[in-house]
Amino acid sequence: MGQPQRKKRRGRCAYMQRRIRLRNRKRDLDQIDGDLKEENASKLLHQEFDFDKPGGGQHYCLHCARYFITVEALHGHFRTKVHKRRLKALELEPHTIEESERAGGLGNYIPPKKRKMQTQPVDNGTYNVKEEDADMKVDKDADMKVEKEDSKEMEIT
Repeated sequence: MGQPQRKKRRGRCAYMQRRIRLRNRKRDLDQIDGDLKEENASKLLHQEFDFDKPGGGQHYCLHCARYFITVEALHGHFRTKVHKRRLKALELEPHTIEESERAGGLGNYIPPKKRKMQTQPVDNGTYNVKEEDADMKVDKDADMKVEKEDSKEMEIT
């Protein structure tokens, strides 16, 4: 008979697996919940141009914590299953220390509340720091009225 065969590794290296796992790491839901607050969201949606990020850091999905190359790619992402799953996962409020203590027997347990999650508004290039909230909540009817007024002013002059 021959000697016992040794185990074949099949090309898997522990350090390469760790590198791949860390490269594909995404932000956790509680970190994203902190990003959804108004003061953090406005900073993330209106970043300065950065050549190291895809699309210069201008097209960012708050819910998935991803950068996109163009606005069309961002709109396409909003229709994907991955984005819809992330919205569904963010509907529940994140766990807190007080909640874990209540669940462990130090008080009455209150289940987390559900909240309504919607896709983020996309900036149309009219961002103004002073009127940040008003600019992000612009409805389509108001845009149409502004365009009509502009066209009337051009006709008059």
